[in-house]
Amino acid sequence: MANVAVIGAQWGDEGKGKVVDWLASRADIVVRFQGGHNAGHTLVVGNQTYKLSLLPSGLVRGKLGVIGNGVVVDPVALLEEIARVRAQGLIVTPDTLRVAENAILILPLHAAIDKAREAKRGERKIGTTGRGIGPAYEDKVARRAIRVCDLAEPETLSFKLDELLLHHNTLLQGLGAGTFEKQALLDHLLALAPQILPFAEPVWERLDQARRAGRRILFEGAQAVMLDVDHGTYPYVTSSSTVAGNAAGGAGIGPHAVGFVLGIAKAYTTRVGSGPFPTELFDDVGKLLGKRGHEFGTVTGRPRRCGWFDATMVRQAVKVGGIQGLALTKLDVLDGLPELKICVGYDINGKRFNYLPAAMGAQAAATPIYETMEGWSGSTQGARTWGALPAQAVKYVRRIEELVEAPVTLLSTSPERDDTIMVKDPFEG
Repeated sequence: MANVAVIGAQWGDEGKGKVVDWLASRADIVVRFQGGHNAGHTLVVGNQTYKLSLLPSGLVRGKLGVIGNGVVVDPVALLEEIARVRAQGLIVTPDTLRVAENAILILPLHAAIDKAREAKRGERKIGTTGRGIGPAYEDKVARRAIRVCDLAEPETLSFKLDELLLHHNTLLQGLGAGTFEKQALLDHLLALAPQILPFAEPVWERLDQARRAGRRILFEGAQAVMLDVDHGTYPYVTSSSTVAGNAAGGAGIGPHAVGFVLGIAKAYTTRVGSGPFPTELFDDVGKLLGKRGHEFGTVTGRPRRCGWFDATMVRQAVKVGGIQGLALTKLDVLDGLPELKICVGYDINGKRFNYLPAAMGAQAAATPIYETMEGWSGSTQGARTWGALPAQAVKYVRRIEELVEAPVTLLSTSPERDDTIMVKDPFEG
């Protein structure tokens, strides 16, 4: 049986939480491998709704959750999230959650830098959540970051804070924002240490042992391919690599162990924040998609921009993300629409493109070339077999498969975990 990596195939918010939760019932370990608490997964289980940002979704299934070294961890946000889900009845202890000892910590100064920069951008805001994720990754690359393991070494914390504050206080002053005092930050981290360190370990070793023992590992990505810092709509992207290739590096396991790559895509398209969105709708249909789909960011609460399914973009995500099969979600949101449109290419300054170019100007100028399909009058909501779907809905799914050059492996027809049609078991590879 193969391991499985789950990644987004659009701009995030595709319904990864439900799919990971559904798959986690048959996994042994669920690993988050990148991102921070700017990600958000909503899981609906009976009358309970869990909103997770840092915690792996598998915890809801009682599986071992691992936060890999590729994740940037805000320790306060992590502890708050643990307290919140414990209040909902979940068991989260060092026996059920492990955190990579070499994961980077997000400090209060990172959020301050993030917000100050975004404010200075004015009309050119990139839509950051302001939670310090980008600045924390910057410190990682610059080799001045504080890591989880440093919490066990007060002397290490002290001299690392000297370097951090030399850099960040200078920036904050230049941005007209308040600065930070070393002793206050040191006391803050030392107070957090006994709460965080019991969860810490070299998770790479645990994952290697699990692989050798034949245990199933589910790698859970955050955001999506088109928000990847290399391959997405730069600079309107996240600060980490979201493609499946990063599951290995972000978890500390060999690339051969990643297994089957499942990409998640909505049956239409949404985006939170700024950046290009060729198929965005500003009419009543766009409003209807947002209302039916309850399209608000899990983390930010911001309304999502909505538009037609962009097969050109998803095909690009399939190729660069290494996606072998799609999980198509929210098909039921399209119920009753008389006609549907699928983007099959872009017109950019009079020239056709079958991909979204990297240049900002070209992305902004991209006008969708549509293929129109007939909608369906019946309901797809809650369907659990192909036979329960209207014929035209099946045609729509099949056309998407052809255009994105990847098979639909799973089909989700409501937020409920069991309202899912499995075409192929991802764990079969």
